[in-house]
Formats: sequence, structure tokens, C-alpha cells
Amino acid sequence: MAEVSKDTGIAITIIERFETQRLPRALALKERVDRGERLSDMDIAFLKTVFDDAQHIKVLVQKHPEWQSTVARAIGLYTEITNKALANEKAADTKKG
Repeated sequence: MAEVSKDTGIAITIIERFETQRLPRALALKERVDRGERLSDMDIAFLKTVFDDAQHIKVLVQKHPEWQSTVARAIGLYTEITNKALANEKAADTKKG
């Protein structure tokens, strides 16, 4: 029973951090890369932290499959950002060369 309460507490903390910090920043990054802008070193560090945290979240999601769709949507957003950022980097390199 204590394990369920601990998981719930962790989930609430993760959700609050996502809603108040990560999602707004991710949406701002998405807007920027959609405009063709490149990511800064700070942006890349932020995404690395998010992906590192995702490794820890996977354990919780395995225990609680009801969270899978929410986590999948968040991962999808970050994947869109990184794919578009990579395309922007390639486009910038093409313009240089």
C-alpha cells in the first residue's frame, strides 16, 4: 500500500512540474523551431534533462499503464521538437556550405 502512495506522490510531483515548467518551455521551443530557429545550448541541456528524467518515469509507467497515453503525448511533443530542431540545423548547415 505504501508503494502505491509513494508512486502517487511522485506522479503528482512530476505532473505539477510538467504543467508549470516543462510544458510551457516545450511549447515555446516548439514555436521557435517551427519558425526555423535553432536551439541554444541551454535548450539542448533542457531537452537532455527531460529525456534523462523520462528514463525514471518509464518505471512508474510500467507499474501504472493508465499513465501511458499522457506520457506518450509528452514524448511525442519532445520528439517533434528534436526532429524539427535537427532539420533546422541541417538547413542552417546547407546555407553555410
